[in-house]
Amino acid sequence: MKTKDKIIFDIGGVLIGWNPKIVYDHMFDSKDQQNWFFQNVCTPEWNRKQDAGRTYEEATDELLHKFPEWERQIRAYYDRWPEMVTGEISESVDILENLKAKNHQLYALTNWSAQSFAVIRETYDFFNLFDGIVVSAHERQTKPDEGIYFTLLSRYSLDPESCIFIDDTKKNIDTAHKLSMKTIHFVSSEQMKTDLENYGVL
Repeated sequence: MKTKDKIIFDIGGVLIGWNPKIVYDHMFDSKDQQNWFFQNVCTPEWNRKQDAGRTYEEATDELLHKFPEWERQIRAYYDRWPEMVTGEISESVDILENLKAKNHQLYALTNWSAQSFAVIRETYDFFNLFDGIVVSAHERQTKPDEGIYFTLLSRYSLDPESCIFIDDTKKNIDTAHKLSMKTIHFVSSEQMKTDLENYGVL
């Protein structure tokens, strides 16, 4: 009997929506000013350190020391982060439920800070569908580094060749592909469904 594929989901951008513009579109004098802020102050590199385990307080203090003139905007990043969460992506969650009904093993591999993940985990029931979850902040490892993929694979005794990895970030997809996983670069729920059908799991 053919072994069922194990399906690994990213969370943010695939199952849960997040859009900081909901907050920040009203906090700058111009779009150029907002773009500068995210390119130089609250950067992806800065945020990734929280995904790797740094606390909100440490992260905020670092930026307030460097950019005191942007205090209101810096503090908003974590003080108002719940407003930036747009909720579950219902079409994706429907697919997740369908896969579970077909008895596929489901896993999550997510870059997420410990403080906000604790809240998110208790907010959405679909987390109960997973057979295992690996959160970057808990491991102090982040995608796309190979280490966190190996953590998931070894913890749950997964053969990478029997895994389908779904993520909305191309760098993360590239690492999974390098490790011999089948991959789906998430663009939309409908596209993900089609790709899963092509893999024969839906």
